[in-house]
Amino acid sequence: MSIQVGDPCPVFSLPNQEGKSISTADFIGNKILVIYFYPKDDTPGCTKEACSFRDEHADFEGMGCQVIGISSDSIASHLQFATKYKLDFHLLADTQKTARKLFGVPGNLFGLIPGRVTYIIDRKGIVRGIYDSMRDAVGHITEAKNKVKELAAEEAVS
Repeated sequence: MSIQVGDPCPVFSLPNQEGKSISTADFIGNKILVIYFYPKDDTPGCTKEACSFRDEHADFEGMGCQVIGISSDSIASHLQFATKYKLDFHLLADTQKTARKLFGVPGNLFGLIPGRVTYIIDRKGIVRGIYDSMRDAVGHITEAKNKVKELAAEEAVS
């Protein structure tokens, strides 16, 4: 079953590109989270998506947001990808597809290619937005940024 808007964000820990364990619990209560699942490091669409998140990273941080990318690639693959493209956010190695299963991220092309889905989670740990598009890699950044702006504005009012 897939995570839906209004559901709590699953709590999990995975290693990032430096081998450091990163947990969603570390951010819930402190930051808005943008968690994006992508198929594979250093492929055209995934590189475009990651570089777009990198290019907008300062804006996301300025709104109190942490961006996290997740694929089933290894720590070594993530490190090479992050270094090559100067990615300044966590890339988590979900080699056993644990997080992908917790979120219920669908596959595409008969399940042969892992799906590309972005989740926007508020500070309380509730999923407030989902963007699912395999073809529109850059659209994930636009959709996420718009939702994060909306959440930041809501927080400023309350």
